[in-house]
Amino acid sequence: MSWRGLLIVLLAAAALLSGYAVWKHRQPQAKAVAVGSRPDYVLRDFELIALNREGRESFTLRAPTLERHPGDATMTLSTPLFLLPNGEGRHWEIRAANAWVSADHKEIRLRGGVKANGPPEDLRPVTVNTDHLDVFPEQNRAATDGVVTIVQPGSILRGRGFAVSTTTKRYVFRSEVKSRYAPHSH
Repeated sequence: MSWRGLLIVLLAAAALLSGYAVWKHRQPQAKAVAVGSRPDYVLRDFELIALNREGRESFTLRAPTLERHPGDATMTLSTPLFLLPNGEGRHWEIRAANAWVSADHKEIRLRGGVKANGPPEDLRPVTVNTDHLDVFPEQNRAATDGVVTIVQPGSILRGRGFAVSTTTKRYVFRSEVKSRYAPHSH
């Protein structure tokens, strides 16, 4: 065998070995979409009535968009309107820029311009404004560590840290509480 033939055999063997080494150490291709990053379903312009364990209304929800995430079975919503029963056949209306609902529907996290209006039929209607609010429908309560403003006929309350029971209408501020008398104009 000539030196050229030997050189060709050695180069071919080197090419095969380097090709095998590259093939053996290559990285698996990353998928274009990560698992769980896409919703398994999307609802648009809908109304949903969630029931509690006794089969009674836990909350009613209206929103332009709901996305359910398959990884943890949670839901995200854009500009939701929640209607929470107060136990007397009337509803609190709660709006926000967006919301997150836990998989078991026991917790709702409202974020961005949260506005809660008590039942309009109440003698002293209540409006609650805050930046974020966590609602627990089965416990008939809501809470936040943020600043809250409560407007009722004749008064405006403002404070930080807040908890409320939608059935008893009792609420508690944690700190920085200020009250202002706002006379009713005739």
